[in-house]
Parts: sequence; structure tokens; C-alpha cells
Amino acid sequence: MIAQRYQLYVERTDASKNMARYYAMSIEPNLFGETCLIRRWGRIGASGQRREHHFAREEEAVRLFLQLLRKRRSRGYGPKPLIREDASGDR
Repeated sequence: MIAQRYQLYVERTDASKNMARYYAMSIEPNLFGETCLIRRWGRIGASGQRREHHFAREEEAVRLFLQLLRKRRSRGYGPKPLIREDASGDR
């Protein structure tokens, strides 16, 4: 059983390089009692790729989760930017 829920969604965008990427991770239990770290990544708006890592202990999954988070942050990924509305209500 997972003690705490772990989820992450970050983006990296750069209009000058035509770059719009996302990276998502979550730690979830599977039907066999293992802890799974699920990673999804790709271009924003596309289905992208998916990879699952299976662990016997939750601590191992959390360790990899935090390691991958640090790596993504160092490469310029950050929280999804908020869409601001101006005074007229238009976007």
C-alpha cells in the first residue's frame, strides 16, 4: 500500500526552438502489490511515450521519482504556466 500519492506534471516550452514538451510521473500500486513508477513524456498535444518501473518497496520508487524530478528541473522543465485572463475576460 502506498503511504502517500506522488504525481508530477511539468512542461518545457521555447517558441524560438519550436519546443513544447511535457513530462509526467506518478507512483501507483498495481494489482500484484508492487509499487509502480509510471513515466509519460512527449510533445504537448501528442500521446507521447510511456514507461513503467516496478519496485518491491515504495522507498525505491520514491528515490527514482526524486532523481528524475531533479534531472528534469535541471533541463528547464517547470510547472505548467497559468493562462491569465485580461480585464476584458479574453484570453
